Amino acid sequence: MSSTLFIRDLTASLGGRVVLDGVDLSARPGERVGLVGENGSGKSTLLRVAAGELAPDGGEVFVPADLGHLPQDGGLDPRSTVGEVLHRALAPLHQAVARLERLGTALAEGARSGVDDALAADYDAALAWAQSHDAWDADRRSQVAAQRLGLESLRPERPVAELSGGERGRLALAALLTRQPACLLLDEPTNHLDDDALDFLESALLGLPGIVVTASHDRVFLDRVCTGVVDLDPSHFGTDGHGGRRFTGGYSTYLHHKRAARRRWTEAYDAQQAERAELQAAASTVAHDVAPGRAPRDNDGFIHHFKGSRVQDTVRRRVRNAEQRLASLERRAIPRPPRPLALTGAFDGPVRAGRIRVREVVVGGRLHLDRLDVAPGEKLLLTGPNGSGKSTLLDLLMGRLRPDRGTVDVQAARVGHLPQDVRFAHPGQSAQAVFEAVAPTRTLAELGLLAPGEHRRPVGQLSLGQQRRLALAVLVAIGPDLVLLDEPSNHLSLTLVEELEEALRGTRATVVVATHDRWLRRRWSGTRAEVVPR
Repeated sequence: MSSTLFIRDLTASLGGRVVLDGVDLSARPGERVGLVGENGSGKSTLLRVAAGELAPDGGEVFVPADLGHLPQDGGLDPRSTVGEVLHRALAPLHQAVARLERLGTALAEGARSGVDDALAADYDAALAWAQSHDAWDADRRSQVAAQRLGLESLRPERPVAELSGGERGRLALAALLTRQPACLLLDEPTNHLDDDALDFLESALLGLPGIVVTASHDRVFLDRVCTGVVDLDPSHFGTDGHGGRRFTGGYSTYLHHKRAARRRWTEAYDAQQAERAELQAAASTVAHDVAPGRAPRDNDGFIHHFKGSRVQDTVRRRVRNAEQRLASLERRAIPRPPRPLALTGAFDGPVRAGRIRVREVVVGGRLHLDRLDVAPGEKLLLTGPNGSGKSTLLDLLMGRLRPDRGTVDVQAARVGHLPQDVRFAHPGQSAQAVFEAVAPTRTLAELGLLAPGEHRRPVGQLSLGQQRRLALAVLVAIGPDLVLLDEPSNHLSLTLVEELEEALRGTRATVVVATHDRWLRRRWSGTRAEVVPR
């Protein structure tokens, strides 16, 4: 069991709310399991429980001792330096090689006096561990990871606290891929990664001999890396059609089965509701419904009384039968399929007039852009590697940043911006209060982006995905002429990302999107512009 991850009947709560209820998960070395589900379905909670960072309310949890966890914020100590983070990742590998050399020397010295079985067993175990972790290649692997993840420019003495969210995430990922633990728990590992970094991550994970469990919104990543998908959304028939949550295969095939399972659930629920209505009608049947219009004729009172008794017996049997069938149906009742959270009524207001004109802009060492023109109603996709200045450009367009040189002309009555890292000034405020402060005439319920139970919760208690949904709801509510989205698929459920893409295609607003999302980029039908670093 030491090399296997095994979770059975797991229950876990956060803030007094049950997040996971009766979840099973198992994975053996060589398996790479993707966790999917709506925001708040418990993906991050499941990883935290498996990592030993959160105590479950019930169930069994067994994980390999050699384990690494990448939370969404990187999980690094802000007091550490970049060099210290990488040194701690390399330390157990260096120690393993040194220990193996000591054991080898001891074996050689003791060979003349006879083989020490305990010493030989220790040597074999140390050798197996070093080989499974490719310990001799650790230093080169660390350098490659830093290069491919865009960390080469970070000084070793630089404090983690001074790094951006993306830099912290990539540094934590580089440390884990260098260490190569027997079990990797990754929460949204593709956030903040450009194409080269994504290719590196996928290749590294495919080459690992151990277990990988990852929560991800990246549909291409799930397709390329995962050997199985576990869906944490509620489903009466399950992802596999038989009540189970797990599907063996990649994301595209899983998605086909997910949609089919949802369709079967809806059809079965509708059929059962129709049957319930029929049985309830039958249970309330009265005599004249069985033999309508049968008034007694003259001189046949006895016959009518006799036949009337038979009619009443028939009615009672039918009512009793209907009641028994109704009780049986209630015992095996199919729950109503939950209404999917959706992006309804987004960006569908009147004709918009957002226009952008950028000339000879320079922002320190972060952005050099000679020219950019975006016409009203245009849909522009910004591409480019990490550090090229895409997020800086969006901050300029939003008016949060001024250029050192050049001009930025934005003509729009209302500009809406969804940044990569969502932060709320007052985390103690409820989601509804945050929304109403911006849109007092609207409600969160009409947008359908947060479940009703989340509306009154403090925003600081919401998951990152739920906070991002709230930020998206605020953006939609202001009715922007110009929509600026920075990595819009980060922390959002796969279903919502697809709905957001559809809403963007149909809106009359001007849209500028910066993203590394390969799935979105493949299907983009608007214009494109590459931001090139200098």
